[in-house]
Amino acid sequence: MRKIKVLVIFGTRPEAVKMAPIIKSLKNDEEYFDTKICVTAQHREMLDQVLRIFEIKPDYDLNIFKSGQTLTEITCRALMGLEGVIEDFKPDIVLVQGDTSTVFSGALAAFYHQVKIGHVEAGLRSGNMYSPYPEEANRKLTGIITDFHFAPTETSKENLLNEGYDEEKLYVTGNTSIDALKWVIDKDYKFEDEILNNIDFENKKVILLTAHRRENIGEPMENIFSALRDVLQKNPDAEVIYPMHLNPKVREIAREVFKDTKGVYLIEPLDYLPFTNLMSKCYMVVTDSGGVQEEAPSLGKPVLVVRRETERPEGVEAGTARLVGTERDVIFDEADKLLNDDTEYKKMANAVNPYGDGSAAEHIVKAIKEAFSSCF
Repeated sequence: MRKIKVLVIFGTRPEAVKMAPIIKSLKNDEEYFDTKICVTAQHREMLDQVLRIFEIKPDYDLNIFKSGQTLTEITCRALMGLEGVIEDFKPDIVLVQGDTSTVFSGALAAFYHQVKIGHVEAGLRSGNMYSPYPEEANRKLTGIITDFHFAPTETSKENLLNEGYDEEKLYVTGNTSIDALKWVIDKDYKFEDEILNNIDFENKKVILLTAHRRENIGEPMENIFSALRDVLQKNPDAEVIYPMHLNPKVREIAREVFKDTKGVYLIEPLDYLPFTNLMSKCYMVVTDSGGVQEEAPSLGKPVLVVRRETERPEGVEAGTARLVGTERDVIFDEADKLLNDDTEYKKMANAVNPYGDGSAAEHIVKAIKEAFSSCF
């Protein structure tokens, strides 16, 4: 029997995290799969961190990252590089994950070579083509040419059905980010940054903040930071840790709003390993990130989503997350409530995580094997 040739393509840290469990499952089943890994390195340094953590060695590295790169440049360089990779390896199926420009480029390159496409984390929809931008467009464009849609939840599946996709091509798998968390959380974890080791997580209500979305830069981000500054002034037992995004505009806003505010730690971005272990130790999370909305609930951490819409409504429906927008007063009220109302906090912290049980990669690999079983 000929092996199924699988080309796994990714280019950013979140993609690498979510592809790592799939790569492990494919590599553990070498009787059936010939697996090659291609990174575009749309992000370079942050991607390399995850490759080291999960001991992933790419077979192809396009290394397309350039400082100040535009979306057009990323897409064109990835597409050109991937053409050569596909022609060299001649895969039976290409796997892409999520919603980055690498995902769209990888799917398009596969389509141009008439190679089957598997889309991991398919079916997420915010309903606004420009929020998040360009991710909403990337995932919809990818879906059009996808052969196997690996939806993390029933809601994602319903989104795809509503758009007219064939149900036989849809698989509800759970989210592989939950698989990855099982490998990396350590209750005795020690940080390299002594600032974090010295924080009193037992007696302080520590809020982990992440904020970086393009659509939030400007007044929305000022509102987010100002609301949390006001929360700290009212609640002396609370603290905020913000691993600042590298975008200079984001950093400028953070430093201006939080200057002279007691209980705020503005630190450098964290690798995946320390970040997830920090999340496991904190009291609650305030975020505009997509992946954090999935990861925090699996750790029992309430999430306030500082966006106007989310492509992950399952968390909101399950009660693990609240969509609070970017209005200063609303963010303040919701954060203050979780800090002071134990019933409200426990309601969110104890809600059932809707994103799976940590076996998503196994479901995806099984589906691929069954789909190709009649071909080889």
